[in-house]
Amino acid sequence: MSASDKGLQYFDLSNRWGHGMPQWPSSPKGISVTSHQFHAMHGCQVMEWEGIMHRGTHMDSPIHVTENAPDIDSFEPWRFFGTGVVVSIPKGKWGVVTPEDLENARPKIRENDIVIINTGSHKKLGDNDEYFQYSPGLYKEGAEWLVEKKIKLLGIDVQALDHPLGTKLVDHGPGPTHHHLFKEYKEETGRDVMKDFPHWEPSHKALLAAGIPGIENVGGDIDKITGKRCTFMCYPWRWPGGDGCGIRLVALLDPEQSFTIDTGEDYAGN
Repeated sequence: MSASDKGLQYFDLSNRWGHGMPQWPSSPKGISVTSHQFHAMHGCQVMEWEGIMHRGTHMDSPIHVTENAPDIDSFEPWRFFGTGVVVSIPKGKWGVVTPEDLENARPKIRENDIVIINTGSHKKLGDNDEYFQYSPGLYKEGAEWLVEKKIKLLGIDVQALDHPLGTKLVDHGPGPTHHHLFKEYKEETGRDVMKDFPHWEPSHKALLAAGIPGIENVGGDIDKITGKRCTFMCYPWRWPGGDGCGIRLVALLDPEQSFTIDTGEDYAGN
């Protein structure tokens, strides 16, 4: 957190990005960074990176989960700036963020809010099963509640917009990729994972079909502003055709209430 020239306080809710960063258990393609030019030899620095956009703190677009849907460039810029809340909804292994959790969250979630959910999972971020396979998450009913509330944007501090058991880790889409989860879930809950989680990425589909951008892997300073109403900004690339994009998610507080946004007028004498 740092202070601006007008007393604004900035909180970075993004995780560090780069070579060797933790990645979702899909393809082995991570983020690879190579130096092509460096100062000792060339007098300048030129870096090249290779990888997919769905790594680290990033935003998904509708085309990521639905064919013939809008791309990342189709979101209107007003979606990426505005007021909202960081709400604490603590959840453990395989916990589900429910409509009741969202209804009871404080500060109260309002129409047109940017909503950031802190489950506590960001503390486990790493190349490990706890963060990627056993995390809590949002599922169909919770996502539909947010759509009905007409929020502006959603961010959550877990591995994806959907609960891990609503992804291809189990028998959805091109899955299952993690066969052991069927047995583990049965042993732990006594229930069938496919009966409890019958839909494939329903949170992605509900939110993105409604034009609500979704940010995965929120982290950074999230604990410092949980329970507060803030101003947020986060911008993806202007990328026609893009299925997603890494972003920098920042929250701002103005303790003195002294900041104003310019009108665009050209004032006489200035």
